[in-house]
Amino acid sequence: MVDDVQTVPAPVPPDSPRAWYTAGVHDQYEVVPGVVATVSDGESGFVYEVREPSLAADTAADLRAVREHFEDARSSRPRTREGAAERFNAGFDEKYERVIDRIVSRPPAARRRLEYYALAELRCLGELTPHALDDTIEVADATGRELSVHLTDYAPAATGIEAPEFVERFSAERIERYTVGFLGYDVPIVRYRERLLGADPFERKYAVIEPDRLPGDDRLIAECKERIWRAGLGGLEGDMAFEDRAAAVRERSESLLSRQLTAKNTRVWVDALRHRVRALLADRGLALPSVGRRFADGRLDDLVYYVLRDLVGHGQLTVPIRDPNLEDIEANRVGERIKVVPRGNGREPTNLVFDSEESFVNVVTKLAAGDGIELSASRPSATVTLDPEGVEQTIRCAVALPAISQGGPHVSIRKQAPNALTPVDLVESGSVPTELVTLLWMLYEHRGVVLFSGSAGAGKTTLMNAHMPFIEYDARPISINEGSSEVSFPHETGVSLTTQTHPDEVKSVSIPDLMGEASYLNPDVEVLAEIDSAESFRTLGEVLQTGHGVLGTTDAESVETLVNRAIGKGLPSYLLSKIDLVVFPKHVDGDRHVESVVEVLSEREAERFEGSTRTVETEAGTVRYNHVLNRTPEGAWEFAYGHPKLGDPTVRRGLRTFERLAEGTTRGHDDVEAEFHRKHGYVEYLVRNGISDVQALFGFLSDLRTNEAATVERIRRRRVGSDG
Repeated sequence: MVDDVQTVPAPVPPDSPRAWYTAGVHDQYEVVPGVVATVSDGESGFVYEVREPSLAADTAADLRAVREHFEDARSSRPRTREGAAERFNAGFDEKYERVIDRIVSRPPAARRRLEYYALAELRCLGELTPHALDDTIEVADATGRELSVHLTDYAPAATGIEAPEFVERFSAERIERYTVGFLGYDVPIVRYRERLLGADPFERKYAVIEPDRLPGDDRLIAECKERIWRAGLGGLEGDMAFEDRAAAVRERSESLLSRQLTAKNTRVWVDALRHRVRALLADRGLALPSVGRRFADGRLDDLVYYVLRDLVGHGQLTVPIRDPNLEDIEANRVGERIKVVPRGNGREPTNLVFDSEESFVNVVTKLAAGDGIELSASRPSATVTLDPEGVEQTIRCAVALPAISQGGPHVSIRKQAPNALTPVDLVESGSVPTELVTLLWMLYEHRGVVLFSGSAGAGKTTLMNAHMPFIEYDARPISINEGSSEVSFPHETGVSLTTQTHPDEVKSVSIPDLMGEASYLNPDVEVLAEIDSAESFRTLGEVLQTGHGVLGTTDAESVETLVNRAIGKGLPSYLLSKIDLVVFPKHVDGDRHVESVVEVLSEREAERFEGSTRTVETEAGTVRYNHVLNRTPEGAWEFAYGHPKLGDPTVRRGLRTFERLAEGTTRGHDDVEAEFHRKHGYVEYLVRNGISDVQALFGFLSDLRTNEAATVERIRRRRVGSDG
């Protein structure tokens, strides 16, 4: 009888062919406590399924109540799988926990199950949350009828999920994450790349992760801002210092919001008394809760952030303006995503939007007012320069009211890099060759005339500023024009003159006024940033006739465009031949580099370069020039006149720049060439040793001029010491 009883085989791994109780199951494992993933065979391949915690009927009813309460909340969901996993592992913060406490009263096990679903649905990626937590999932494919995933050992595996919400975030890849400071808040920034075809045309995106807003928070914030603005703060609207204004707004908003939160939460507490009494009876006996502060400190801080952002900062542009990693910020119209340009990358949309014309207009007028300009119907647009508190960069903005901008106001912000680059930085990044750095060194030092010409964002000012240390330490550089704030001098003798006006000025300052002022300053080199208007070209013409060194930038992508624009703006064609070198940088797919360099020739000089000279014909006459440098499609640089390399000492060059330097310094051509080779060796030394600090470079160049022999000997001793 005993022999007839059937026995059950011993347990074996699920993927074993002898596993009679799990036929077709290849793998089964716990993703997080309570969540189990199973990989099995399906009709057309692998199937990936997730079993989530079960809910009792009363717990499910509480979950519905939690969903309904947070239905109007404005939460910032994670942008990537990685972010979803981090958010889930961190759990709810205190302000969410307190709200759920008022709604739910469940034993710990049931509360954990409820919070799993609430966290997944409210703050993570919904039904894709358990998939985001599974580290074995490597790739997601949403191109078919249903989502399929590629696991480490099984691929592809169907999930049975059709058209899942947040699939673009689930398939996204984080590029970088960092924080931007604003009045004590560290606001997270996430840049990420979406891998979903047929969705958003922008692949790379930029997200500002501002604090979540719970139901009713928008109303509280709006009422607080209105009361502060209506009551004033004894100087808030005037010339109150930024720190004082921020402190006053913070103090007033904390007082108003804490009272509003206390009153609101008292009403909510009465409504939720049944749940709280049940929990207290279970945990603490008969003691009732204190009717004191019943909101999380974090919630008050989050609300105050939005008040400070809008009243002290610049609304939705507050964080991007303070992000040193951005070059440009663009807000084109109401209801459209604000765009940013991270340094070295292309344009990326953000999660920031101006949802009303009123708020957009407020920011636009505030930006203009920051530079003393009042926008109105008679002056609906302006170009302003800003220096916001806590921002090391120089910021230039083009702002306009709806009067001239379709779809509402618009803002275009250009941010200068916080730290000026040096020639070593440019060489190491592949932007310029060492030979060009040497040519610019000689022209900067010997008061030549150099223009950097190219489209907006090509890096003209960066190139010009990078070589400023080459101006002799005891020379006096003077910058003139509206763009002078973008010019950086390491010299104690440098002065920046600007046409920008401010409210306390009796009359505006014009460029002719600055020219007269500059003549009394005895400049050696004059810097003209942004030579674009007719007035600035006239200024260039006047400076070219003084014999001073001239450095400048202008918007023209080719020689032809530059010549025609200059002559069209009133610059006599014969003065163009006084320009020694024109450098044309270019910006392609995030890469900035010098595309070409030309030297402009006089008619007499052109006769000596017959066969290599090119011309631009204009109504005012013929302008002749030569190519000094060109960049090949492969990324190498070629120098003109058929010479294999500009730095080859065995080849005699026909550079007109050398001849002008010889004439200007009363030396022979051979002496100038020898200087070039000597300085080219120093440039290679700087690059080889990575001397990229501005002050270190400036100090090295000063030492060279003071005592070149001693400086060279010091270099030699250091080299011998490092070798030995």
